[in-house]
Amino acid sequence: MQELYLLSISAASLGFIHTILGPDHYLPFIVLSKARQWSSQKTMWITFISGIGHVGSSVLIGFIGIALGISLNKLKSFESLRGEMVGWLLIAFGVGYTIYGIYKYIKSLHHVHLPSFLLPRRIRNLQHLPTEEQTEDNVKLTPWILFLIFVFGPCEVLIPMLIFPAYEHSTIGMLTVAVIFGIATIGTMLLAVYLGHKGTSLVRFKKHERYLHLIAGLIIMVSGIGIVFMGW
Repeated sequence: MQELYLLSISAASLGFIHTILGPDHYLPFIVLSKARQWSSQKTMWITFISGIGHVGSSVLIGFIGIALGISLNKLKSFESLRGEMVGWLLIAFGVGYTIYGIYKYIKSLHHVHLPSFLLPRRIRNLQHLPTEEQTEDNVKLTPWILFLIFVFGPCEVLIPMLIFPAYEHSTIGMLTVAVIFGIATIGTMLLAVYLGHKGTSLVRFKKHERYLHLIAGLIIMVSGIGIVFMGW
């Protein structure tokens, strides 16, 4: 019982540390929420679902691997491979979104913005209609891409922690460690994204809105590069 208590404390600590030290766990949500003008509620929901996929996939792999008697080294190698894969997926998504950002920037250059009092009333009324950005985001393609990327993303520190209760033939212990680690990881993701989302909402980007998609794409790409080449 004492060992399980210490393991639970370790699971909570490592869940927090591995999340807060991995910018890829929260930066994509923060920059995309700003670029796509997501509400706080929508941003938190997307982060939560992605976090469930992120932790759940590693828990599932860990449980299956332990049930089949796969060695810890093989499981860690597989998780390391998944980590490299998710890095490349983030790079690909970042490159694609950067190209989209360039397209949006070029398109914005063709718009002439006049003071509202100089515009005809019919055009002023159109400004209150849903924007193209809001309309195209109804497809919800971007959140699904984020979710799938995070499903591929491993929690390398989780599987070694599951080995001890598995060795003790304690299913309750394995579930306890997995749940505590998941709560710590997803809770830290939500906290970091919430603070980042609120922080960016205080900054006025009105003059630089045309750059937001481009910046978001570059930041996501850098996050992927950090995973692949710097071991984030």
